[in-house]
Amino acid sequence: MLRWTVTFIILAIIAAIFGFGGIAEGAASIAKVLFFIFLILFVISLFTGRKKI
Repeated sequence: MLRWTVTFIILAIIAAIFGFGGIAEGAASIAKVLFFIFLILFVISLFTGRKKI
């Protein structure tokens, strides 16, 4: 999940450099959503992780 976030943020930076504002904005918003999903899943996995018996 985090790898996809980094991929989309790099895509947004490259698109912004070349002047594609709409594509850069879309990629940045996708990266933001994926990052927050990653954070939520990470926190959930911290609380419900494997516990030794």
